Amino acid sequence: MRNIIRRVRADLRPLACLSLMALASACSNADGGSATGPTPVTPVDTAAPAVRREMRGMWVATVANIDWPSRTTLSADQQRAEFTDILSRAAAAGINTIVFQVRPAGDAVYQSSLEPWASMLTGTQGNDPGYDPLAFAIQEAHARGMELHAWINPFRAGNTSDTLKLAGLHIFKSRRDLVRVYGSNIWMDPGEPDVQDRSISVIADIVRRYDIDAIHADDYFYPYVVTDGAGKAIAFPDDATFLKYGAGAARDDWRRANINRFVERMYREVHAIKPTIKVGISPFGIWRPGFPAGVQGLDAYASIYADSRKWLQEGWVDYLAPQLYWAIAAPQQSFPALLGWWLQQNVKGRNVWPGLAAYRVNNGTSSAYTLQEIPDQINVTRGQNGTGVLLYNTSWTLKQNGGALATALASDLYNVPALVPASPWLDAVAPARPSLALKSGSIEITQAAGEPARWWAVRLKDGSVWTTRILFAAQTTISISSGVNRVLVEAVDQSGNTSSAAEWRR
Repeated sequence: MRNIIRRVRADLRPLACLSLMALASACSNADGGSATGPTPVTPVDTAAPAVRREMRGMWVATVANIDWPSRTTLSADQQRAEFTDILSRAAAAGINTIVFQVRPAGDAVYQSSLEPWASMLTGTQGNDPGYDPLAFAIQEAHARGMELHAWINPFRAGNTSDTLKLAGLHIFKSRRDLVRVYGSNIWMDPGEPDVQDRSISVIADIVRRYDIDAIHADDYFYPYVVTDGAGKAIAFPDDATFLKYGAGAARDDWRRANINRFVERMYREVHAIKPTIKVGISPFGIWRPGFPAGVQGLDAYASIYADSRKWLQEGWVDYLAPQLYWAIAAPQQSFPALLGWWLQQNVKGRNVWPGLAAYRVNNGTSSAYTLQEIPDQINVTRGQNGTGVLLYNTSWTLKQNGGALATALASDLYNVPALVPASPWLDAVAPARPSLALKSGSIEITQAAGEPARWWAVRLKDGSVWTTRILFAAQTTISISSGVNRVLVEAVDQSGNTSSAAEWRR
């Protein structure tokens, strides 16, 4: 459970008071009884509340214009305005991490020499939108105290209906030999070494050129099974690939090995470039039916060849966000049971942050949630010593139902800002304490020598009330009101380690 330390008021009970007139004068006691003689001054200071730690993430889906941009005909200025509105609403709701989809299907929501501009930006794949959405998203998220995780799809390549519209740089056009048609979709074949090289190159390019906080892959590895008109499963067409590279292994084991190799390589290569960038994956929420006992549903291990438990237990992720898109009371996919099982698999002590189905809140389906389901799942997560959640998706979290979920989060569970939990296995050394000074009515933060800060965790006391702010380290000036009499600032590095607090008092 995240570390929540409630405000502690100093209980200073006077044991005796000396009257200036006589030693026999009575003194006030803890019950407030008054007598002749001077009245003790009520202490005005209160102990500072600790800075909270919790993942409060939200996915922003770009594929098919699910969350952003709302349509392909928006100008660059209109797209930026929509995105800043999303971020401002998210910050107001207490969200501290944006998981932004930047590689939906072998395309790019950022400037790339490897893959074409995504069609959801302009309506035509390959057309320059006139700005770099990822660079803009990073800047604006950080300015609001939020992490930005770049969300990629490693092997999805698009829809068969769009093949005539694909740009020349798209893999379907440039390396048709690596792409398989499966149902109504096209896929990069995970068994082809050149496919894995390409996806790793794309990820490495993002990590090198952008100031992201994490790389995030979702649940699409081998595709979910497609059936024919009679309901019979259609085989993924990788016979030739298996003959070239299978080396006598069972095909299912070979496919899992392909995905395992990719996941491990992604983890190693990201950290070889930037050791403190997090790597996260959000797999399907059930590893295998029967784990834990009573759970039924899709077998991700056997059908999409995702051995997600292995990734967690091998330490090939810095966080795992299993998509637990079922209700607390679901009889065959109990949210508390699945969450508890995943937490038990975490033998390396990584972060496990379940994905929650905000899109099910009052969505008119037979599996719809009530508004209270998401807050209840957050509380269940806290009750199992979980350290946070991710919400899918943006539109349902912030806007649907009149923004009721965002309002509920802001008014209660997320009403105090929180830092993202630390990843000390990446870096266990805390940055040095900064120094503070009052200049022209504002607090100026000066970073100490040594490891640079990524964030400032700021606590301000106005009268007897404490507030918390999380600021990107580029912001070194804090405006304060005349009532602020105490300021505490901790330097936080990219792995989440914190310095001791620098303090200013009026």
